[in-house]
Amino acid sequence: MIAIEQGFHRIFDIFKNGATAFPVKDALAGIEVKRALDYVLWDGLATQVMVTLTAGIFLVAFALELGASYTVIGLLAAIPPLAELFQIPAIYIVERVRNRRFLVVLNSFLARCFWIPIAAIPFVCPPDLAIPVLIASMCVYATFSAISHCGWNSWMRDLIPQDRLGDFFSRRMKLSTIFAIVLSLCAAAFIDAWELRMPGALASGYSAVFMAGFAAGLVGVYYLSKTPEPKMLPSEGHHFMKLLAAPIKDINFKNLLIFLGSWNFAVNLAAPFFTVYMLTLLGLDITWVIAFSVLSQVVSAGFYRIWGRAADRFSNKSVLKVSGPLFMLCILAWTFTTLPDVHALTIPLLIGIHILIGISTAGVTLASGNISLKLAPQGKATSYLASSTVVNSLAAGIAPVMGGMCADFFAARELSLTLTWKDPVSIVAFETLDLQHWDFFFFFAFLIGLYSLYRLSRVNETGCVKEHILLQEMAVEMKREMRNLSTVGGLRMLVRFPIARLREK
Repeated sequence: MIAIEQGFHRIFDIFKNGATAFPVKDALAGIEVKRALDYVLWDGLATQVMVTLTAGIFLVAFALELGASYTVIGLLAAIPPLAELFQIPAIYIVERVRNRRFLVVLNSFLARCFWIPIAAIPFVCPPDLAIPVLIASMCVYATFSAISHCGWNSWMRDLIPQDRLGDFFSRRMKLSTIFAIVLSLCAAAFIDAWELRMPGALASGYSAVFMAGFAAGLVGVYYLSKTPEPKMLPSEGHHFMKLLAAPIKDINFKNLLIFLGSWNFAVNLAAPFFTVYMLTLLGLDITWVIAFSVLSQVVSAGFYRIWGRAADRFSNKSVLKVSGPLFMLCILAWTFTTLPDVHALTIPLLIGIHILIGISTAGVTLASGNISLKLAPQGKATSYLASSTVVNSLAAGIAPVMGGMCADFFAARELSLTLTWKDPVSIVAFETLDLQHWDFFFFFAFLIGLYSLYRLSRVNETGCVKEHILLQEMAVEMKREMRNLSTVGGLRMLVRFPIARLREK
């Protein structure tokens, strides 16, 4: 045991020596904070490029092309959140090294390098090894990313002024979403062209997309390396179990953890299979799937600023109380896209669902992240935010695995509800509800989501207001945004956007 302990100390000495290239400052001047926020913004854009090209629809389609089963799809969705459990030991690493920039840069670089073996799968792996190599590479990528996330969360908590959290992250998400929209369309067009020119080699086309994402990821690492870091505040000590227990003893933060856990379980029971649902059950091609994704992202981009201002003026909880139920209704609405098969209203329903998903996702994503940052006490942000991530990870990791494993069971089950009208000359039947296959997951996710919203009511945050007050404020904000767009100045901003906006604070 003594030898092992000495070995760990030696590793940390190496970390500390390497960290000298990334000095920590006691305090940051105003101009340094402004420059730091610019770098964080550019890192967000580069990272969004990487995520857009390497995850989500393209990763699912790549896995299906390699012959992945529903269980594998669920596992791929579960690996990133489950790997976030490595934030538990990462807390200890951050507290010992106390140089978050060094840890984030190192682990982000190592993580993103593992997209190289994933991209090489169609060229070097025999068919029977393709899926195992994909899963193994994703596991290593997600593990290094988790360690990076632990340091990044704590770093941002101390770097970004608290009164600007909502506005800054809403702008960062808005710009990132616009980049994602353009890239999604370009990548989808590239895949379609590749399939026409290289029939039978579609997987290698996805490899090219992944390598472009890897290159963008390195750009993000560069901007992280240039972002200054304020010195970590002294903690109560380095006792590992004490750090982990602190968030649980905080009753309000404990209630927040219960809400986040149940919410993420509900969302990830259904959301990872939206793409599979459209590609397989609805029979849509990837161009349609990308188009719906772009629709949601366009709507989200328009609402990030509105939700962000509402969160800063009132509270993150107020935003969640409005956007959360809307998102749950969107999940339930998926069950009506087949009654029991594709019908005339399927496409209009999908359009409406994706518009509402875009509105609600902007609010949920922004507020659920910021409420953890806001309720985490200064000086204890590392353990508090890591505990939040661990709870989210367990819920988000278990849910899709359960969904994938149960897919075959529900494939042979169906629950329908029919209203029948009989008169002396005819019988008319109306199919009002039909649950089959993935529909069961959507319905269960909706019920669990309702429970999570109940748990949200027990979280205390200053500034929380009734839902109708927030809706009135949002209506005013939307009118203001539309009025801005109707003016010459507003149109000029669209022409300049987004490069000019990057310089505005």
